Amino acid sequence: MSVLPIDPSALAASGVAPEWQIPSVTPPAEATPGVDAVGGSSESFGDALVQQVSNLSDLQTRAADASQALANGTAADASSVVIAVEKAQLAMQLAGQIRTRASEAISDVFHTQI
Repeated sequence: MSVLPIDPSALAASGVAPEWQIPSVTPPAEATPGVDAVGGSSESFGDALVQQVSNLSDLQTRAADASQALANGTAADASSVVIAVEKAQLAMQLAGQIRTRASEAISDVFHTQI
């Protein structure tokens, strides 16, 4: 029995799972706004951190709203509720791991002898 690969164009056409779609790759321009000479974003680390914490908060809020809708019986699809809750849980686990690794790195820096 052979398993056929999933055609990504079928997902895009059906509107299912947009988070699984691969964005198109465009060649870099000479002077792209918002990108510095090295190729990274000109956005500061603090701004990126604030954005990601905001995204985490949004995921948590959507999961809570979806769970409440399921409890009230107003949710149209139970699987979308499960997906929203799992996304929020995974994002929270990732944030916890990042926090742990960052605090370990800071501790290592403070304990470095000169």
